[in-house]
Amino acid sequence: MAVAMEKQDTAQQLLKQGAEGKLYVSTYKGNRCLVKERFEKKYRHPALDRQLTRQRIKAEQKAFQRCAAAGLSTPALYGVDLEQRKIYMEYLEKSKTAKEFVDELARTSAPDALADSPSLKKLAEQIGHMVGVLHRNNLVHGDLTTSNMLLDPLEKATEEDAIFPYRLVTIDFGLSHFSDNHENKGVDLYVLERAILSAHSQHPGLFGMILEAYREHNTNHCKETIAKYEEVRARGRKRTMVG
Repeated sequence: MAVAMEKQDTAQQLLKQGAEGKLYVSTYKGNRCLVKERFEKKYRHPALDRQLTRQRIKAEQKAFQRCAAAGLSTPALYGVDLEQRKIYMEYLEKSKTAKEFVDELARTSAPDALADSPSLKKLAEQIGHMVGVLHRNNLVHGDLTTSNMLLDPLEKATEEDAIFPYRLVTIDFGLSHFSDNHENKGVDLYVLERAILSAHSQHPGLFGMILEAYREHNTNHCKETIAKYEEVRARGRKRTMVG
């Protein structure tokens, strides 16, 4: 679905700008949407840059489709414009990142009570489920952090949802790829662990809870993947010690 959509970009509101591109709010067929635009890399030959960018956008588009097929929540994909280097997707205006959620819990909970927070445990379960399903379907995210997970309020929350009235939405597939390699999946887990230890040092047990849920939901060679994760983790520690 690569069509010219430049006319859709009116009343832009920049949300985030990074090394790979920028995110901004715009419109798509009269509705508010989120646009991800990849920069042109001036240090590359223009033809090579165009080819690599198209490959990354197509890979990201496939990741959206594979997640949907696996039953995982992502923003709805509206359109892809390869010429303009843009992806148009649903804008979840009421959502917050999982990082923001954990930070709010840390501010409002006593340090000794945070580890037993039912809300935090539910979040860990959902993250473990999400990563487990990704890996079970041979999809490596490439940049698993709590900033790349959104919590979207449930429209019809039940009493059972009271402690955690959200659905977990996975975002940012810019580094994702299809792979059945256990080491690639192990690296995915290691990246998530490092991100959590860095962003949520107040709760070092969070990753352990996520890994427990991951084991339950990744039934395809889970032991091999976790063994590779432990190898990658050991190598990372050795590099830290040696310097």
